[in-house]
Amino acid sequence: MTEKSIRLGADIGGTFTDVVLEVDAKIYSIKVLTTYAAPENAIIDGMHQVCEKAAIAPSDIQQIIHGTTLATNALIERRGAKTAFITTKGFRDVIEMRTESRFEQYDLNLTLPEPLLPRQRRYVLGERIAASGETLIALERKEVEVLVDELVAAGYESIAVGFLHSYLNDAHERMVQEVITEKMPQAMVSLSCEVSPQMREYERFNTTIANAYIKPLMKSYLSRLEDRLNGQGVDCNIFLMHSGGGIISIESAAEFPVRLVESGPAGGAVFAANIAACYGLDKVLSFDMGGTTAKICLIKNQTPKTSRVFEVARTYRFKKGSGMPISIPVIDMVEIGAGGGSLAHVDSMNQIRVGPESAGSEPGPACYGRGGERPAVTDADLVLGKLDPDNFAGGSIKLHRDQSELALKACVGEELSMDTETAAFGVAEVVDENMANAARVHAVENGEDLSEYTMIAFGGAAPLHAGRLCEKLGVERLLVPPGAGVGSAIGFLRAPFSFEATRSAYMKLSDFDPEKIKNILSSLKQEATGFVRNCNTDAEILSDFKVYMRYTGQGWEIPIELTEDQAMNPDVDTFQKLFEADYAKLFGRVVHGMDTEITVWAVNSTTPPKAFARVDEKARASAASIDGTRNIFDPALSQSVNASVVPRDSISPGETVDGPAVIVERETTIIIPTSRSALCQLDGCIDILTKEIGDAK
Repeated sequence: MTEKSIRLGADIGGTFTDVVLEVDAKIYSIKVLTTYAAPENAIIDGMHQVCEKAAIAPSDIQQIIHGTTLATNALIERRGAKTAFITTKGFRDVIEMRTESRFEQYDLNLTLPEPLLPRQRRYVLGERIAASGETLIALERKEVEVLVDELVAAGYESIAVGFLHSYLNDAHERMVQEVITEKMPQAMVSLSCEVSPQMREYERFNTTIANAYIKPLMKSYLSRLEDRLNGQGVDCNIFLMHSGGGIISIESAAEFPVRLVESGPAGGAVFAANIAACYGLDKVLSFDMGGTTAKICLIKNQTPKTSRVFEVARTYRFKKGSGMPISIPVIDMVEIGAGGGSLAHVDSMNQIRVGPESAGSEPGPACYGRGGERPAVTDADLVLGKLDPDNFAGGSIKLHRDQSELALKACVGEELSMDTETAAFGVAEVVDENMANAARVHAVENGEDLSEYTMIAFGGAAPLHAGRLCEKLGVERLLVPPGAGVGSAIGFLRAPFSFEATRSAYMKLSDFDPEKIKNILSSLKQEATGFVRNCNTDAEILSDFKVYMRYTGQGWEIPIELTEDQAMNPDVDTFQKLFEADYAKLFGRVVHGMDTEITVWAVNSTTPPKAFARVDEKARASAASIDGTRNIFDPALSQSVNASVVPRDSISPGETVDGPAVIVERETTIIIPTSRSALCQLDGCIDILTKEIGDAK
């Protein structure tokens, strides 16, 4: 008898913790409220509930894959450890000076985000490494010891170390680490040569500080989680989803927690990419809306777009430069404070504003009846008829419409002389427009036309708002996959084991050194495969090679992909031709007569991606059975309409549902606008199209 495959995925969000159990490809899932004081409690609770559903014991679980927003939230809310930063003399204020660029050129009152550490927590040492890696000013150990004694007296929990050009020569950073280990054995240390060994000191220093800032918090949490699971009889490997869309060991995650920034949303992007592969879609807009935030990601050719730098908490209209840069391999997406728990208020100009502040799970929206007095998006959705108060989260949470109405009236209606329904309409329309605007900005930054894209919506709140978002963006097709309410947790179970190693080493093509290039890429491959091998000792490992190139004198590079043969047998003409082809594709022309240079080298090692069978799309057959009607507010028509109510588990492949309609399930609700109709595909996806296109099919 073949042994069952039993794996658990757990995603801690700002409001809900999603737990998914996969037993031989069959999915069991649950949403429980996040427990802020001890986040592991929600995972343990959810684990017991899904195990009971599947009729197995927790001890039967063979693998756990976990993702969390704890790292991101700690950075956004500035509630990390007491951290010090040690850097090269003269560079103490780099993280405050930033790049000196203005993300809004004509705003005379522009306020830059505060650095993560104030000036009094930033220290300097007299040392200097040249851009070539040579030592210009040697670091004196005695000077390090005097400084560390000062840090001991100040009671720091975590130390970040970032010296100029340490990505080329890490000797000075290693010396500081030795002294700290001797004199401050309880303190945690983060070195920039390990956390982010790349050029550009502002991004590198900021990333190292962020890693140090959240390291004690995340290390403590992961240790508690492991202990609690062991106490429940769960003795299996625990892995973490990282921001680049792969899986790393719990030990690596504890050492480099900054790589967990965006780990939950990365799982969602992997989930959407898998759906895109099943449907053969090359242009997909992934829309993930939970209780606290909304995440939007472009997926081309079934692969999420990736980046080397990500900004946490953009503060100014989603613009690049207004957030906190983290220089790690990451799935490129835009994230805004727009979730079911996002709170609404009226500003000084009598405009409705929604988010980024969230009610979270404690106390939650007013309708939860847990003490919340301010209206959230969920309160507006309830008043507009989108939610069933007796069947929210499978009936585990009863919603109180009267509390929503009181909150909306007090905080919005009375301020603007609106009735309660109009106030709810205003709140819902503002949050939808916020998300649509974020998607437009993200598309423009990437030179894309969203009308050519298919939206894939998941997360507890996304199916409630995705139809309206498609209307705003001109997107014709929307897919809501099975398990949409817990999509990120399912994505964890679909992700490969992977790790990307990067290094900065400057080289002009006029000084092309094949042996040096081969050594750099071989070393990076060994480093990346070593991380993956720690997670899975027997699996086949594939490696992708990239070099970041630019014309001499330019400020930024473009990524150039190499085959393993091109990486291990480097040829200057091949590098030049690959660069010119990609440069011309991006900018329409090449620049003749200029030298080309390489600044960053990267190798991503991964286990082979899972194969997904192509869905044989179903034609329209008959209308699904309706289980009653409900009045919902259609914002496109600015009026209430009588909508059909259809349980999702009663719809068979080929059956259709015409809007306006509400498709209900345990973990989310799908709103079909009046302008759209839905078709159930063979895999259970709800395929929502504009009525003209749907009728043609």
